[in-house]
This record gives sequence, structure tokens and C-alpha cells, in this order.
Amino acid sequence: MRRIGLPLLSLSLLVGCAPALAPIPAASTVAPPMAWRTSLEGRAEIEPQWWNAFGDPALAWIVAAARANNPDIAIASARVREARGQERASRSLLVPTLDGSTGVSEARSLNAFGTASRSLGVQPVFQAAYEVDLFGRNRAQVDAASANTAATQAAREAAALAVTATAVSGYITLLTLDRRLETLRETLGARAEALKIARDRAEVGYTSQLELRQAQAEYRAAQQQIPAVEASIARQENALSQLIGETPRALARGGNFAGLQTPAIPAVFPSELTRRRPDIAQAEFNLAASDARMRAARAQFLPQLRLAASAGAVLSSQLDDPVGIWSLGGSILAPFFSGGRLEGQFDAATAQRDQAAFAYQRTVLTAFREVEDQLVLIDRLGEQERALVAQREAVADALRHATNRYRAGYSPYLEQIDAQRALLSVELAILQVRSDRLTAHVALYQALGGAPESEA
Repeated sequence: MRRIGLPLLSLSLLVGCAPALAPIPAASTVAPPMAWRTSLEGRAEIEPQWWNAFGDPALAWIVAAARANNPDIAIASARVREARGQERASRSLLVPTLDGSTGVSEARSLNAFGTASRSLGVQPVFQAAYEVDLFGRNRAQVDAASANTAATQAAREAAALAVTATAVSGYITLLTLDRRLETLRETLGARAEALKIARDRAEVGYTSQLELRQAQAEYRAAQQQIPAVEASIARQENALSQLIGETPRALARGGNFAGLQTPAIPAVFPSELTRRRPDIAQAEFNLAASDARMRAARAQFLPQLRLAASAGAVLSSQLDDPVGIWSLGGSILAPFFSGGRLEGQFDAATAQRDQAAFAYQRTVLTAFREVEDQLVLIDRLGEQERALVAQREAVADALRHATNRYRAGYSPYLEQIDAQRALLSVELAILQVRSDRLTAHVALYQALGGAPESEA
């Protein structure tokens, strides 16, 4: 009993000297709100392929190509495979290891009587080793690797969601530019007609050269905007081509900007958000991994029990029969002094766990803010669009009166110019607001976490 009692007493003293695990900081917790700040009627669940709600087949093709070929998603998938390999390697700590070796030797020697002899020997040996996980150090390392795998999988889903949202927003922007180009070309046609009238009136002396020059200036002002929009269209096509993993090329459209449908507001409660967003899941798994690493760092203070066994045989030309050999043994490794190394590692692991906890808090707070931002943006952009539509009706009516008055000779050409400028400005503003509102719907789907990757 004395032989066993002393080691047990030493083990108990070492366990008592191990530092205590600190709880997760209370300041890092986040309570979800009861309801969204901006109240919009949610009418639908998020479909797995939510981008189809915009009603454009070309958009569906671009999203499918991006999710299949985008390099960022491919890199994220490779990181998942890497994490799974590391997890598989860490699980080897929980099972015994078995090695085999064979030694072959040949020797020629001379005995005391001057007689030479040669011998050939073979010694195959099998060795087994196992570390008894007394205090959970190896299990904690496996838990950390498993949580890291889950975090990389969540990161892959976040990358897929980001690429999807970028593809949808990029296609909406492309159709917006198409419609902007059409508007400018329509405006250019109207100003070409006005220029013709001004030229005809100047040639017969009905008006001065001032009005002709003003009409020419307005025509050129509309004309010079077209190349810039055409360049923007080409650049947007190039960006989408890169997103789908192809070299720059022209992209087919499934429809026009007016044909894009406005998707419904998803019916998602604030309490569901933390379970939907992949970046929140990633932060949560990172927190779990850092907590497991902290437990592994604490276990370094505690003894380690290792068992070993070997069995083999000796075969030699000098022996009539093989001789079996074997050994059994165990060892206890207990740290008594490390110069502060173990304490420093544990303190660092605890600080990393706290960083992960606050990173999780930041991710959750950012998620709630992003949803609220998009909800209020959709609501206010709708109000802005209604005001712009009313303004366009008034400006269009003013342009009609100014044109009639100018042709009848009751007003100068400047009134018609001002009305034309105002109408173009309002039409472009309406186009941009509608585009921003559709893009806000995309951002809202992304902020709500999209659909689970397993369903998409």
C-alpha cells in the first residue's frame, strides 16, 4: 500500500495545483430582441433557391454557375477537407498505436581461440503504445478539431451565400445599366427631334442662333453619357464572368429590368436569426474550439499515463530455435516545474477563448444590425419611389406644356430645356431607387442567412 499510496498522493497534489477553468465572459452574451424595429409584413418562408423569386431564368443560370465554379467557394470547400483530415488525425490520440519493425544483421567475429565465425540474425518486433486519457487532454484536442471542422463548414456556407448574393446583385445592376442605356438613347432621340426643329426654325429666321446652339448642347450632353454607360455594362459583364469562373464575355439576359419581380419579405423572427446565419454558426464553433483548447491547456498540468508493450522473436544462425521476446511497461509523466511555460499557455488559451466569445457577440450584433438596415432601407426606398413617381408625372406634364408653348412661340426654348433635364433626372432617379430596393431585398436574404446549405 505504501508503494501505491505515494504516487496517488502525488497525483492528487498535481490535480489540486491545476488552474480552474474560467467561465465565458458574461458581457459577451446577446439577447435577441422580441421583434424587429422596422415592422414589415413577412409573407413567405425563404425558399432554398430564393433567387428564383426575382423571376429571371438567366439569373438562375448565373447563380448556379457561380455556386458551381466560383474560386472562393472552391477554396472554402478545400479548407473543409483540410479540417476533416486534421480531425481524423487528432482522433488517433484516442486509440493505441501499433508499429512493426524488423532488424537484420550479419556479423563475422573471432573467438578467443582464433576461430572465425559468421552469424545471421533477424529480429522482428511489434510494438504497441497507448496513452490513457486520465484527465481528458486528448479528448479536448479531438473536440477542438471537431469544432474547427464544423466552423470551416459554416464558413463554406457563408462563402456560398456571399457569392450567391453578389451574383444576384450583380445581375440586377446589369439590368439596371441596360435600362439606363435605353433611357439615354430615348432621351437622345427626343433631343435629336428638338434639335431638328430648332435648326429648321433658325434656318427660316424664326429663332436666333442661341436656341440652335442650346439644342445642340443638350443633344451632345445626352450623347456623351452613352459611352460611359456602355463601358459600365461591359465591366459589369466582366465582373459577373469572373464570379462564375469564366473569362470576360457578354452575358445573355433572361428579361429586362421592368420584368424583375419584387420578392416577398421573409417571415423570420429575431429569435431565429442566430440559428440561420452561417457566420454566426462559424463564430459559435470557433468559440467551442477555443474552449476545448483551453481545457487541453489545463490538462497539461496533470499527469499523463502511457502504456507500452512489445513482442517479437530473435532468429539467428547460431540458435537452433527462435527465441521469443516481449516487454510490458508503463510510465507516468508529471510536470513539476516548467518555468511558467504551462501557465503562460493556459493564460493564452483562456484569452483566446474570451476573444472568440466577444467575436461571437460582435457577429450576432452585426447580424441584427444588417437585418434592421435592410428592412428600413426597403421601407424608406418604397416611400421614396412613390414620391419620385408623382414627381415624374408632374415633370412630364410640365415638359408637355413647355414644348407646346415653345412651338407656339409663347416661351423661350430654355423652359423646354429645363423640363427635359428635370424629366431625365427623375427617370434616372426612379430607376436607381428601384434597383436599390431590389438589391436591398437581396441583402435582406443574405442578412437572414439565406436557406440552409443542405437544402440549397
